[in-house]
Amino acid sequence: MSDGTQSRSSSSFHFAAGLGSGVLSACLLQPADLLKTRVQQSSSASLAVIFRSIASSPHPLQQLWRGTLASTLRTGIGSALYFSSLNALRQHVARSNLLAASGLTSHDDLKYSSSSLPRLSNTANLATGAFARASVGFIMMPITVIKVRYESNFFSYKSIWGAATSILKTEGFRGFFSGFGATAIRDAPYAGLYVLFYEQSKRRLSSLQEVAPLPQSLAFGHNGMKNSTSASINFASGVLAAGLATAITNPFDAVKTRLQLMPGKYGNMIKAGRQMVVEGGFKSLFDGLALRMGRKAMSSALAWTLYEELIRRAELKWKEKAESVL
Repeated sequence: MSDGTQSRSSSSFHFAAGLGSGVLSACLLQPADLLKTRVQQSSSASLAVIFRSIASSPHPLQQLWRGTLASTLRTGIGSALYFSSLNALRQHVARSNLLAASGLTSHDDLKYSSSSLPRLSNTANLATGAFARASVGFIMMPITVIKVRYESNFFSYKSIWGAATSILKTEGFRGFFSGFGATAIRDAPYAGLYVLFYEQSKRRLSSLQEVAPLPQSLAFGHNGMKNSTSASINFASGVLAAGLATAITNPFDAVKTRLQLMPGKYGNMIKAGRQMVVEGGFKSLFDGLALRMGRKAMSSALAWTLYEELIRRAELKWKEKAESVL
């Protein structure tokens, strides 16, 4: 079990693990992301209508994966930065007494867990997840704007470079940060809530499992739990956490999409929210919820499960190598 005091894998490995998990989930789930963007760009279009329109186009598969490069760059690099920065934050909190005075660090005595990460309190999980995601979101904002516009049929960009030069020419540098307020208000709470729900779910599900004795084999993790069991718990926890966090933060996602597609019309986050409610009712704030929930559930579960398994296996190998030297 990780408690924050043990030797941890390097930041570069967390970066690489995050990159790999992010790229995989982005490529597999791009169609869901594209459909969500099309649904959110107009409250009058339903998912069925949009899907039929794409299916009847000359190259439907190509259309469904439109914007994959921009999405892969955003999700891959974003995941790499997020996981490595989140790990650094969690390690710092676990090692220090930063939150101990407030009683915010975790000192529970759960012996077994599916987690390969430091165990923190609910408040620490919420805070570290939110801070890491908001910071990375700002860095990745330009490619996020390009990605959303690439997926929309409001624009006819032929390449990422063409999209970037067009935005710079028509809107200036600030165009690359359209909707950042709504994005930050969506992403920071989402990430914080996700980490909170994810860790709580893993903890509760792990306590229900019958744990096998610890042999010296890659079939088992360093915490005495089968790797297959750990992966199942992590995946289920990822789906549950993403579903809950997505439902809570979807209004900000809907507002963010409108701002990034039509900044001139909607202006700012408050104006956009009000205008959306006037035009399409309160339900317009939840446009694309089912698609976003399904995509986020799968992408988060895939990314976090793969990330934790890579970290788990690497640390076990390094531990066995160190023991063999001794």
